[in-house]
Amino acid sequence: MLGDTRELARRIRIHALRMTNAGESSHIGAIFSIADVLAVLYGGILQVDPARPDWPDRDRFLLSKGHAGAGVYAVLAERGFFPTDRLASHCQNGSTLCGHISHVGVPGVELSTGSLGHALSVGAGMVYGATLDGRGHRVVVLLSDGECDEGSHWEAVLFAGHHRLDHLVAIVDYNKVQSLAPVRETLDLEPFAEKWRSFRWGVVEVDGHNHTALTTALTTLPSTPGRPTVVIAHTVKGKGVSFMENTVLWHYRTARGREFDRALAELERT
Repeated sequence: MLGDTRELARRIRIHALRMTNAGESSHIGAIFSIADVLAVLYGGILQVDPARPDWPDRDRFLLSKGHAGAGVYAVLAERGFFPTDRLASHCQNGSTLCGHISHVGVPGVELSTGSLGHALSVGAGMVYGATLDGRGHRVVVLLSDGECDEGSHWEAVLFAGHHRLDHLVAIVDYNKVQSLAPVRETLDLEPFAEKWRSFRWGVVEVDGHNHTALTTALTTLPSTPGRPTVVIAHTVKGKGVSFMENTVLWHYRTARGREFDRALAELERT
């Protein structure tokens, strides 16, 4: 690993809090739930080179839950893909750092996303094409639990299992709270792990905030030879700020005024 991934996760959260406040955007709860996953991935798991963002043999990372793009911009800046001071332009007029993640003019971003349920299909196609070309890089797709409601998502799961795409890795941010209500009330996914297994995927379940567990899971791939791997990361929406955790409100709300000050103080103390 490149350094202290826990400190990297803290910086991701602080950057994202400042970015969403300045740009009056939202989805801070969804960003905070994946900050630890992003820190572990970019802290040494993904084979990427900030000096060569188009390196042909790089691993590809796709953020399917594109509304959490501020977290990816933050980790890319921390890794040196572009200066951290550029983060202040997030969601400002004329900025390339859009609220939903965009690859246009942003080194390190592979795919613009926003319509949920699509990125796993793209990732499966990338791996299938790389396999035909004899390339061995991995494609990692970070999904929300809510988008697993989508039929197109399950088509990709079926396709990847059928074609034994064992260089494809899906990580599900299973924070169990989607846009307007808990997942179990909107469209219950359980038995979730068994669904993936029945589609011929290797399944690993971890605490999505435990850096040791995440590192072990993501360095032991594929989890089942000849099968794509899904890492079901059990997370907490709004992780890191006490009044945001496990709360539907912070899917869309922007931290302002005293809420911003309190959230920043909590993150700076950790």
